[in-house]
Amino acid sequence: MKVKKSFFLKSCNSVEDFPAYSYPEFAFMGRSNVGKSSLINMIAGRKDLVKVGSKPGVTKSINFFILNDNTSIADLPGFGYSKLPKELKKTFLPLIRNYINSRDNLRLAFLLIDIRRRPDAFEREIITFLSSRNIPVAIIATKCDKLSKNQKMLSGKEIAAALLIKTDAIFFSSAKTREGREEILELIGNPPMRRGE
Repeated sequence: MKVKKSFFLKSCNSVEDFPAYSYPEFAFMGRSNVGKSSLINMIAGRKDLVKVGSKPGVTKSINFFILNDNTSIADLPGFGYSKLPKELKKTFLPLIRNYINSRDNLRLAFLLIDIRRRPDAFEREIITFLSSRNIPVAIIATKCDKLSKNQKMLSGKEIAAALLIKTDAIFFSSAKTREGREEILELIGNPPMRRGE
């Protein structure tokens, strides 16, 4: 898939605000400061499509973007950042859950994991929840430029073991070096079928 055009559509804090269209949609989710915004910018081939903050928790709503006038990207709030106000954190998970439950056009969820940390029960719960809704999940290991090649492969094996998947099921990426861009765009251009379709 080649990205020839991209733009920000809207920011939403409730199901009622979600855009109504039949474009295939791809959600990007993960812990705060995992690099969702930077990755979406890299995929779109732009530096300014998504606001990138130096502090975790910049994305507080679900932001929708359109690629090539026929594909939707949803940037979900980061979860698990302990310094966010409790009242704000209370709204995050219900918003993410309501998003997953309400988007019939959601083709695939990308779950981002910092290559330098290990996923735990939180990530496994997200995968289980998505799977229960028949939504395919792709794991992206981000910030791979932070590690050597050997360290990256070792961390990839540890992430795969924690999630009970094969290492070759993980997409390795770096917004800095653009590693993984073509593979991710290929998956967006040819997403897996949801069960029952």
